[in-house]
Amino acid sequence: MEFVNKEYFLLLLLLVPYLIWYMLYRKKSEPTMRMSDTFAYRYAPKSLRVRLMGLPTLLRIVTFVLVVIVLARPQTHNNWGSRTVEGIDIMLAMDVSTSMLAADLKPNRIEAAKSVAAEFISGRPDDNIGLTIFAGEAFTQCPMTTDHVSLLNLMHSVSTNISERGLIEDGTAIGMGLANAVGRLKDSKAKSKVVILLTDGTNNRGDISPLMAANIAKSLGVRIYTIAVGSKNVAPYPMIVAGKVEYVNRRSDFDTETLREIATISNGQFYRASNTAELKKIYNDIDKLEKTKMDVKKFTKRYDVYQPFAIAAIIVLLLEILLRMTVFRRIP
Repeated sequence: MEFVNKEYFLLLLLLVPYLIWYMLYRKKSEPTMRMSDTFAYRYAPKSLRVRLMGLPTLLRIVTFVLVVIVLARPQTHNNWGSRTVEGIDIMLAMDVSTSMLAADLKPNRIEAAKSVAAEFISGRPDDNIGLTIFAGEAFTQCPMTTDHVSLLNLMHSVSTNISERGLIEDGTAIGMGLANAVGRLKDSKAKSKVVILLTDGTNNRGDISPLMAANIAKSLGVRIYTIAVGSKNVAPYPMIVAGKVEYVNRRSDFDTETLREIATISNGQFYRASNTAELKKIYNDIDKLEKTKMDVKKFTKRYDVYQPFAIAAIIVLLLEILLRMTVFRRIP
């Protein structure tokens, strides 16, 4: 614990003259009663009330000390902490092309994929996990991190409208998405390095082929788990018709052979998910991957902790007032 305004502790010096005044002069100013003989009271036992007569004064001093602590503004201190945990390094490579709006998974492919991936992330708190998104181009939405709150916030903001708005080219650049994700793992020292690739299409964009990216991953010791998401035949796609959204059945275009070969080259596995339940099962299977030890550093932010002292000061002050007005009340 640290104090921002340490100079306020000088106020505690005021307690010295107060205690001297109380001991030397306060008792002399208290009312007395003259008696002809005090022999009868010489050996009389003192009551508990008499023994605790100085308690209100002690409570007043404690209140003053607590108020000074509040004025000194106590805070926790910033620090870096480290711990060793069991985990693996994972990059999620997610297709965000407009075809991911197909509604064969509810409410659609992209939202179902995000929801299941979020559950997977929440279930692996000690893993370094990052996110790459791709359509006709690829970029890192979130680098690998154990700050899963930030990762989930960035994942929830993922949408297919980035290609609709022209921010990136539409299409399916599987090779580029893989290359981006593998590039984030190349310097990893984890025993297990994994890319989970989720797509609903065939590679039709990009300068890097999917098999080239798979061979790069193999050379770096990265395993790739490929997931083809969507129904096998036709799927309802949203289309604007007369100013309204209508769903039109369109044939799903999968290159399962390439996805299977990517997994084989990198010693991973290929999965097919035609509904949300199957997608959850796939992520549960991947969740059984081996783990490895790694050091995690965590930064702790400073914040004020004066509140307990302020509450204690109020309680002690009220108790002192209550005792003076009841148990220790003096007349006159």
